[in-house]
Amino acid sequence: TPQIAIGMLLSKGCEYGLRAALYLASLDEDGYVSIRTISDELDISFPFLTKIFQQMNEAGLLKSHRGPSGGVAFTKPADQITLYDIVVAIDGEELFRECVLGLPGCGDDKPCPVHERWAEERERLKQMFERNTLADMAVKIKDFDVRLVPTG
Repeated sequence: TPQIAIGMLLSKGCEYGLRAALYLASLDEDGYVSIRTISDELDISFPFLTKIFQQMNEAGLLKSHRGPSGGVAFTKPADQITLYDIVVAIDGEELFRECVLGLPGCGDDKPCPVHERWAEERERLKQMFERNTLADMAVKIKDFDVRLVPTG
């Protein structure tokens, strides 16, 4: 089966949103975390990250607090937030519904050349995002020293 480059399917904002959410989930803090701290740690533009967090806030995944001890925090435990929740909050559900070639009306009745294969991969991708919580991934970050920032 072909391997899909997920990064090509997600917007840059969604990639950053996933990284930031995973970073937040990996911290042992229960309080608010400064957006500036997250921005600096992950080398993501502060204004761009603020915009991404706004989308996650509107989706009910994050809450924010202004002031010196302000920042962002999850609205529920990380084991109740899936990667799917983050993707949908930022990019919407199109990745899991739309034609990979961007053809309107593509479906079983009028398929594009890639429709059948993409439908299978799209469903597998959706299941992977739905089955993995931020808490699941945070364990990998803490216990196995996996990275959230580019090397180099």
